[in-house]
Amino acid sequence: MESRVPQTLDEEVAALSRGADRDSLFMQAELILPGQTKTATVRVRNLSAGGMLAEAPLRIAQGTTVEVDLRNIGAVPGHIVWVGDGKFGIAFEYQVNPQAVRRQIARTPEVPAHISVLNRGPFHRRR
Repeated sequence: MESRVPQTLDEEVAALSRGADRDSLFMQAELILPGQTKTATVRVRNLSAGGMLAEAPLRIAQGTTVEVDLRNIGAVPGHIVWVGDGKFGIAFEYQVNPQAVRRQIARTPEVPAHISVLNRGPFHRRR
């Protein structure tokens, strides 16, 4: 297989992203397209510090500037570096921490009032 030198900035970013450590995962993110008020939900298939592989039934052009709302990080600006059969690659404008995106946020569960009474203290059953 012949190796070639990237000719454009997009090709260079794509080449660097292919060599980066990636996390394979299955989660969703919101894609914010320029000039649109509504976000598009995409599936995140691979995520690295420099970009991601997204999957969605969208018509989007290579070079389009986007923002991706990633869990635990927020909106990350980037641009589309390649497009193919329902999938596309996004190069981020700055590095992100993929592990932070994967991390689950622990929430305190809401306990109904009739059950929270049980947390009040020793109970003795009458015999």
